[in-house]
Amino acid sequence: MVRNAQEIWFAEKVRRAGFADAAAFAEHFGLKPYRLEQIYRAAAKELAENVEAVTPLPKELRAQLEAGGFSFDSITPVVIQRSSDAQTSKGLFKLADGAEIEAVLMEHFGNRNTICISSQAGCAFACAFCSTGQAGFTRNLTVDEIFDQARYFARELAAKDKRITNIVFMGMGEPFHNYDAVMNAVALLHDPHGLGLGHRHITISTVGLVDKIDRFSDERLQVNLAISLHAPNDAIRSAMMPVNRKFSLEEVMAACERYITKTNRKIFFEYVMLRDVNDSEENARELSRIMTGHLYHVNLIPYNTTPGASFAGTDQERIWRFAGILEAAGVPVTVRQNMGRDIAAACGQLRAEPRPRAKQVVTQV
Repeated sequence: MVRNAQEIWFAEKVRRAGFADAAAFAEHFGLKPYRLEQIYRAAAKELAENVEAVTPLPKELRAQLEAGGFSFDSITPVVIQRSSDAQTSKGLFKLADGAEIEAVLMEHFGNRNTICISSQAGCAFACAFCSTGQAGFTRNLTVDEIFDQARYFARELAAKDKRITNIVFMGMGEPFHNYDAVMNAVALLHDPHGLGLGHRHITISTVGLVDKIDRFSDERLQVNLAISLHAPNDAIRSAMMPVNRKFSLEEVMAACERYITKTNRKIFFEYVMLRDVNDSEENARELSRIMTGHLYHVNLIPYNTTPGASFAGTDQERIWRFAGILEAAGVPVTVRQNMGRDIAAACGQLRAEPRPRAKQVVTQV
């Protein structure tokens, strides 16, 4: 499905300003098509802070747009934390209705800059090892609330003469539970008249919603797919991930095979390492037996402590032994380097917990 990024962006922004659609908005302010293009480009590509900063627009028009409630941003930064590793920043953002979300910027050595964005406020899937899932579900995010997380950190990077190189939908929420908004956000992120991020630099992670994996297969995008697997059999997976009671491991793997048949694209399988739960040598051999696809890649993730969880992380020696068993069986495997643990910005730690508020954004180092 071809999605027009400019139309997608305006649809949400003008709705927030009280207009039915972009046509009504343009008519009200007497905007010709080239003016709409100027406004979109300024926000999505040039990363202008607000309408007032769009100097190609007449000053009177800028004032009218701002007075009419038209804004570039749908999220407001509340607290921005910086990790001691000097590579990770986590943002807590407030939405218009008071809901809160978190997103993370990882500035890797080698000029690779990855933004981990949220697709929902909270999550309905209640994975036992994930802080977001334990906090419960509030609502889906709109397409601009998703996109504006990337826009915020893109502006931060631009101030340092850097740019986004990768986007991962691995923040709060299940992206395929908010499918249409996520696909529209992908269109915005990819648009050459906006951020211009290549499809292969975008990754969507899912707990394994089989019907949505099949639907995603038909998109025929070069966007990467990651499956939150975390267990080599149904008994372990169902105990940790309630979604497995609806979509069994066998059904998930069958959907993965259909995806590869249609797209010939690699699938990444995420596997969080939990001590004495899913990390035995037998678990590794079980996992190697189901990782039979020629385009499968396993990503082992050291567990990150979350409040109230009853799990402990596997030690590094055992993780590497587990990886060795997969490698010996011919399964491509990597061990993820966790970043931002000290500010609860690592995998599975996002929660948007209440904390002291300030009238302006607070930066914590």
